[in-house]
Amino acid sequence: MTYSSRRLAGASVLVLTFALVATSAAAGPRDQAKRIHDRLVGVPPSAAELGAMETMVINGDALGAALRATDHPLFYSSALKNFITPWTNEGQSVHAPLNDYTATVIGIIRDDRPFTDVLTGDVVYVGGAGAASVAYSHTDNAHYEELEMSRVDLSDPAMLVPMAQSALADSQLMSADTAGVLTTRASGEAFLSGGTNRRMMRFTAMNYLCRDLEALNDTTRPADRIRQDVTRSPGGDSRIFHNTCVGCHSGMDPLISSFAYFEWDQDLQRTIYTPGIVQQKYLINSGTFPFGYITVDDRWDNYWREGSNAVLGWRAAASGGNGPKSFGTEIAMSRAFSECQVEKVWQHVCLAPPSDPTERAEVQRIADVFEAQNYSMKRVFAEVAVYCMGD
Repeated sequence: MTYSSRRLAGASVLVLTFALVATSAAAGPRDQAKRIHDRLVGVPPSAAELGAMETMVINGDALGAALRATDHPLFYSSALKNFITPWTNEGQSVHAPLNDYTATVIGIIRDDRPFTDVLTGDVVYVGGAGAASVAYSHTDNAHYEELEMSRVDLSDPAMLVPMAQSALADSQLMSADTAGVLTTRASGEAFLSGGTNRRMMRFTAMNYLCRDLEALNDTTRPADRIRQDVTRSPGGDSRIFHNTCVGCHSGMDPLISSFAYFEWDQDLQRTIYTPGIVQQKYLINSGTFPFGYITVDDRWDNYWREGSNAVLGWRAAASGGNGPKSFGTEIAMSRAFSECQVEKVWQHVCLAPPSDPTERAEVQRIADVFEAQNYSMKRVFAEVAVYCMGD
């Protein structure tokens, strides 16, 4: 390319850039209303809906316009379903059928329940009367697959209704044993099958603290709750354990003791709960390091309240407890939980993560609103959509 050609090409890019900036700056209320709807719902609004939202934007109520957009049925059956589904499986794939985990999160957002219920509530959302020909089952997902195949309107409170997990037919759980989506069938199949239940800890941190274990690594925490199945000298070198392994296991192992009575039964295709009896997976490979911690009950402790992970802002009343519900409360009451939900919605609605100081400050502001508005995720979606409507 000649110098003249390069100069002309550069000039064209500059003109195009100015044109885009001018177009964005000149976007009127109608364009802003449409952008809000498109980002939240994924489809254009009807002419009547666009007109109503435009009027709200003109009158200085862009937030109300965004909340109005969340009434659209596709916000629930499509946008939220795709938003939540990756949380429900180990591969983090969006290509998975509706299940009790996904439906429960959708219902909690639709009904504007405190979003902390996803980790603490005695709740599961099921199809309403006549919505499906098969009832909820602890041993298969047919109920939810039928709801999806029948295109049941999940925005309709009569078609997707809350139930207490403890009240489900053949439930093994009392209300005090439940922990929102963590004790749903889908969660058990994904995160309690095989292994040592540490997968449940990892994906809870990823989904609700926005941190994988590497980001939580802290080698300064005590190692007294690390189980017997973890060697203290991998490859014959104890330095590897002290400089690497202990960083995750010292915090993870005492926390996931909360699920010591839970197991996924591959033959029955359901989660089983054995109160007072520690699952064998917590006691395997005891000869690897016989002096390691022996799990005797479902007592959990959060060693990450101190050290580098204190920055997560742990605020629950107690740093330890028994079972999944109090464990879920520890996660849900942290500041990191609030910020994580805003960050996930930001990525989903703005199509990119928050990247500069101004956007990071906005995440903090919306997290404050989230907490002040009784942990309303619907409000988070609206706040983020309004901020990004000019993008």
